[in-house]
Amino acid sequence: MTQTEPGTGRRASEARERLLRTAGQLFYTQGIHTVGVDRLVTEAKITNATFYRHFRSKEDLAVAYIASVDQAIRTQLDTLTAADLPTDAILRGIGASLAEQIRSPGYRGCAFLNAAAEFPAPDHPVHQAVVQHRAWFLHTITALFAEITDDSAQYAGRHFVMLRDGAMSAGYLGDPTLAGQTLLRGIEGLLRAHTARRLDQSTTPTPDHTPPPAATVPDIDCSPPAT
Repeated sequence: MTQTEPGTGRRASEARERLLRTAGQLFYTQGIHTVGVDRLVTEAKITNATFYRHFRSKEDLAVAYIASVDQAIRTQLDTLTAADLPTDAILRGIGASLAEQIRSPGYRGCAFLNAAAEFPAPDHPVHQAVVQHRAWFLHTITALFAEITDDSAQYAGRHFVMLRDGAMSAGYLGDPTLAGQTLLRGIEGLLRAHTARRLDQSTTPTPDHTPPPAATVPDIDCSPPAT
């Protein structure tokens, strides 16, 4: 199915989609700097002219790659937050999906953190694309905590994102199962502490609060989908 280019609404060509899928897999598994235009062209089965018709440079393609992963996550979370689910179930579900991703075959860390490490200059377009994604993700998570209580929601949001960052790095460099378990325990503790703030403010707190089960959140991936 032909898709639209993120942020433009224009229909993307089949060759562009194929190139972007190929770039996503190679950039994620081998690094953006390591993969040259010649290899991208060969593996995507396009010509050099087609490449440069869609992208002025490999760095422009890298920005599009980051934007495509960002857009996929935005769509998934937008769908989830629009559903009739308890807020804490949504947050638990995001954590459960991340833990599953960390344990998945071929996992090589977070595509956004990897790209930022390759392009450390703050004014580089790839770095800026990563920063924009992280700002949106932090805002979204913070807004979810604010639905539980506004009190210290910004701290809870930052804490959640740091738990996520640490788990995604530890899952690649160490034991992915332990990293996922630690992430889930950390999110559970964070939710208990944050919910306690709401109960402290309530004149009629509910005793023996039993948290709802985690929502089902498929594919909240900070990596490109498998081809």
